[in-house]
Formats: sequence, C-alpha cells, structure tokens
Amino acid sequence: MTNTRSDWEQRFQSLTLEGRAFIDGQYCPALSGDTFECISPVDGRFLANIASTDEADANAAVAVARRAFESGIWARLAPAERKRILIRFADLILANQEELALLETLDMGKPISDSMSIDIPAAANAIRWNAEAIDKIYDEVAATPHDQLGLVTREPAGVVAAIVPWNFPLIMASWKFAPALAAGNSFILKPSEKSPLTAIRIAQLALDAGIPKGVFNVLPGFGHTIGKALALHMDVDVLAFTGSTAIAKQLMIYAGQSNMKRVWLEAGGKSPNVVFADAPDLRAAARAAASAIAFNQGEVCTAGSRLLVERSIREQFIPLLVEALQAWKPGHALDPETTVGAVVDQHQLDNVLRYIQVGKDQGAQLIAGGSRALEDTGGLYVEPAIFDGVTNAMTIAREEIFGPVLSLITFDTAEEALQIANDSIFGLAAGVWTSNLSKAHTFARGLRAGSVWVNQYDGGDMTAPFGGFKQSGNGRDKSLHAFDKYTELKATWIKL
Repeated sequence: MTNTRSDWEQRFQSLTLEGRAFIDGQYCPALSGDTFECISPVDGRFLANIASTDEADANAAVAVARRAFESGIWARLAPAERKRILIRFADLILANQEELALLETLDMGKPISDSMSIDIPAAANAIRWNAEAIDKIYDEVAATPHDQLGLVTREPAGVVAAIVPWNFPLIMASWKFAPALAAGNSFILKPSEKSPLTAIRIAQLALDAGIPKGVFNVLPGFGHTIGKALALHMDVDVLAFTGSTAIAKQLMIYAGQSNMKRVWLEAGGKSPNVVFADAPDLRAAARAAASAIAFNQGEVCTAGSRLLVERSIREQFIPLLVEALQAWKPGHALDPETTVGAVVDQHQLDNVLRYIQVGKDQGAQLIAGGSRALEDTGGLYVEPAIFDGVTNAMTIAREEIFGPVLSLITFDTAEEALQIANDSIFGLAAGVWTSNLSKAHTFARGLRAGSVWVNQYDGGDMTAPFGGFKQSGNGRDKSLHAFDKYTELKATWIKL
C-alpha cells in the first residue's frame, strides 16, 4: 500500500536525525563544535543541527583514511570480498529505503514519490553494479620479447575525496563512492550543506555492511571551509566533484596549488533538446520536453533548458508543450501525487525568480507558469515556466538557471539547429527528435555533448558513461570508465 502524506508525517515523527560527521567508524561533532541549521524547503520546518567541519576535521579524516589505506584492510582485500561487502551495503540501503527517501525529500524538496522510486533504488543499484564489476576487470600482459614479461596493472589511487551536489544527494554520491570503494580506495564524502542528511545516515550503513573503520568517512559543512580544505590537502590523491562550473574551475586551481591531485569534474549544462519537423511523435516529444525541464524542479544539470523547435511545426508544437506542462504542478513534497516539489532553499528560489524577470526584461514572452506557488505552506515552490521568442543570445538561454525555466528557440535548418545547439560554453547533454536515421546519426555526431538522446530525453543506465564536453567538465561517472578516475596504471617490466 502506498504511503499517504499523513503516513510520511508520522514516519518523520519517529526519526532521530543525525547531524554529526562520521570519521573512523563513529559519529563525532566538528572539532570546532560549530554547527549550522538544516531547514526543510518543503515547509520551512527545522530538521537538525549539522556539524560544520573545517580544515582540522579534514586533517583528521584524511589521516584516518590514509592509515586505513596503507594498512591494506580494504585496499588489499580480495576483490570478491569487497564485492560481497558492497552488495551488503546496497541491500542495507534498500532495507532503509523509506527512511532515506524521507530524509532526501525533507532535506532538498524533491517529491517523495521520486525519492522512493528513483533516488534510493538508483543509489543502491550504482553500488551493486560497481561491486559486481570489480572482480571482472582484468589487468593486461604486454606483447613482449620471449625474454621479457610486461605487466600493466590497475591499483587503487589512495585517498579519494568527493564533493557532491544537493540536487540528487545520494545518487551523485553513489556514482563516486561506489567505484572508488570497489577499486580499493579510502573515501571521504563531503555532501552539500543544503542536503547532507542521507550522506550522514549511510555512513553507519556502510559500517554495518562490513566496510572497515576509516575507509568511508563523511564531512558535512560548507564549500569554502571543508570543501576547500579537502581540495588543498596534500594527502588527498583524487578529488571528484559534481556542481557548478565556477566551483569546478576553482578546484582545479586548488589542485595545482597543492599536490597535483587528480581532479575529476562534472559541472554545469545548458542542454539543447532539438525537435525536427519529422519527429516520430510530436505529442511524445512535447511530454518529454516538459519532463526535461520540470522534473526535480528543473534542478538537474542535464535539464533540457533550451528547446529548439523547427519553424514549420512551431504553431502545432507549442500547444502540445503547454498542455504537457499541466502534468507538472507544484505540490507538497510529501504528497505521493506531487510531481514538482520545493526548490532547495530561498537563495535558489530567488535566483530562479530573478532569471524569470530577466527573461521578461530582455523581450522573451512568458507563455506558461513562472510564478511562486504554495507560499501559505511555508515551502519554496515555483511553477515551471516556458518562454517563447527566445534567442540564443539571451541570458536565459546562455546561463544555467538550475530551475524549471524553459527557453523555446525556433530554427529553420539542421545546420542552424546544430550551430545554436553548440553555441554554448557547456556540453553536457542533448536531445534529438527525428524519424530520419541518417539525420539522427549525423546530427548526434555533430553535437559537442557527452550524452545524446535520440527520440527520448535522459536515457541510459549504469552501463553508459556520464559526463560532459567543454566547460561541463571532464572524466566520466557510471560504466567501467568510472574506474579510470580512481585507479592508477602501473607498468612492470620483468627480464626473464
């Protein structure tokens, strides 16, 4: 039976929320004693006081992680044994699915139905998939003369720190810690200060699953304190990040100023979703376009925020799009029927509303949504918005809004569409709608984006790599390619 909003409220009353850091297998306050308040965007309720860690805590956690790594308690454990423990970790996440989903929704505002059906199962799946992969990745033997033996072996990098975003807190974290742990590294997770609760909670589940003390650590806090400390730390070997392009650039500088740590960055996007006149199903394309901007309140790095529509179908397509958006209405995030939850915090809500005003001021026509909603709940809700008459030079078409604001741009030819699509500092994802197989292949090949979806939007699973071109970052999450980020290749040449 599906839980009602009342059921979720009762479930919350029975929760004991943990806000402390997790270092060396136990929860502990920040060494400074500092905390900050975690407030729910759903209705403004206070959730917990969260440890605000800083450089001193980073030093402590890195020392613990390094000691665990050098001991070999995890790094030298047989791959099959690491697999068994990580699969147990995935099982425990699913066993605590309702609690984790509730934390995720109250912390960052997404609909509870999404947390239950998407976020928590996807995190567990990421852990399980990487666990299953680790004892199936083989090293290499080089082609050598008869009196030589050349080996190419893959070794864990050491201490990995990850700074993850607030929009998909547990999914984004799992895409990083799952392959890093599977490969034998020690790990330090820095969740966003806007959504730290699930990261803090799963630290205990990792220990319960059998991951040794010191191997998995969680440091909540702010980017300019604990995030900066980890990025500058001389004993962190790898830094993985998902977030804004501006912060990604800063982290590259910190890596250069410290120990040249490997830095893997998944940054912003302004993804084009291109609908040609010969799309196989315009109604399906309209539904996908609405979902691509409204899902997760538009707080998605791959959001299809630039909708390119061929001029000959423009007048036919816009009513279908506006109709499709009717399925995406703001509602209380604990209501299982809600499709659009709360924006993560007041700052983000103000930013989304500011961009909507900028769009109006620059001459774009707001044809749907764009107003604040449900203010009486105390929550932070906004109606998904559609702007027509947008040019690619407008601010709303060039800057990542990270909210449910769609810019509709008209084009006449495939060449023009490709030029507009690629005219961006970003290159994370793109969608293409056409019945012409040759056009689909040619256009997809021309797109400067890390993921291209044809006649759908946001396709793929754990088997396909995820990441961007240009200022959308480097490196790839998901798939076997993710292991490249957390391992070093060693060449050993033996004279026989």
